[in-house]
Amino acid sequence: MDDRFAATPPRRVVVTGLGAVCGYGWGVDALWRGLRSGETRLGPFDVFDHSRHRTHLAAQVPPPPAATANGGRESVADRFALAAALEAVAAAGLAPPLAALDAGLWFGSSTGGMLEAERFFARFLAERRGAAIGALASQEVNGPGDAVARRLGVTGPVQTISSACASAALAIAAAFDAVRSGEVEVALAGGSDSLCQLTYAGFNSLRAVDEGPCRPFRAGREGMSLGEGAAVLVLEPLAAALGRGAVPLAEVRGAGASCDAHHMTAPEPEGSGAAAALAAALADAGLPPERIDFVNAHGTGTPHNDVAEYRALRRVFGERAARLPLAATKGLLGHLLGTAGAIEAVATVLCLARGEVHPVPRDGALDPELPVDLVTGEPRRLAAEAAVSTSLAFGGSNAALVFASWTG
Repeated sequence: MDDRFAATPPRRVVVTGLGAVCGYGWGVDALWRGLRSGETRLGPFDVFDHSRHRTHLAAQVPPPPAATANGGRESVADRFALAAALEAVAAAGLAPPLAALDAGLWFGSSTGGMLEAERFFARFLAERRGAAIGALASQEVNGPGDAVARRLGVTGPVQTISSACASAALAIAAAFDAVRSGEVEVALAGGSDSLCQLTYAGFNSLRAVDEGPCRPFRAGREGMSLGEGAAVLVLEPLAAALGRGAVPLAEVRGAGASCDAHHMTAPEPEGSGAAAALAAALADAGLPPERIDFVNAHGTGTPHNDVAEYRALRRVFGERAARLPLAATKGLLGHLLGTAGAIEAVATVLCLARGEVHPVPRDGALDPELPVDLVTGEPRRLAAEAAVSTSLAFGGSNAALVFASWTG
């Protein structure tokens, strides 16, 4: 066979930088301290007037440690994205502009600058005139990713995926494939979303929001809770990262996706679509189910979603699903919508890198119909080799990501 036509083996891909903004604060250190504490950040918030809504809790990002200039054109979600991306790039030992590095960017988002559009419209109704039109400059769902690309000089592919709650996980999967195939040498992958009335009112109207902090996999759970923030991972080929002296935080081993093709909002009750995404991710990673040491579950706390996810875990892991340590990041930070898969991917990498699985609050009995090994109260020490993070979205869009620890 002519060597010119021989297939190039796929490259191993590692995570070299992380960045995060969430209800615990600005930065990965704040995120990790909060996750280890097991104390939920769901509580009162003041992003907008929610007095006429049926629930009154969310995980709001606190003010930044220093003033952030925006020139009137960057949305709140843009600023979250920029902070997370700058932190991730610095942690990876890279310096902008990234144009010379053959870099690309893949982002997930659900709302973009919707909060600013709502404020613009509210002022128009009150005064019969809008704010400066520049307030709408980042209204589009691709606003946060594009803002990062401009600031960091990313001249390769720049894409935003908006597929409900699976958006950022699908963006990470696309970035992983682009690095693995050689399309780019560096990929920024993640997402950013801010709280806004559109989603808060929408989920409340569906009666899908718990009046208290959400309680994934617990008896008596009544729904989800909302949060906001951003998360970014820097992905590189293993050889290139080691060649420049970077220390990998974890390896991205595989990704899988599927669609329930079942209902606009309800998951397929038996978890068949979620199981298909999990199985595809494990096959892509070349790992059997028994090699997975813990799962960061989608875990919204809604009655139907948690049941479907548990059944998916049973389909893939069998009886071991009851013994597999389970993290439920949304029980601490709420549901970040299109960004959920990114903040949970960062949480999963941190758990792998630091040798423990983060807990959720201890309060509340587990649902006896869902006998999972939910990590509660205190971090659980675990020398894990591999973990999977799941994202299961409205419309039945499912994604799963497999990460492996890096030992050098």
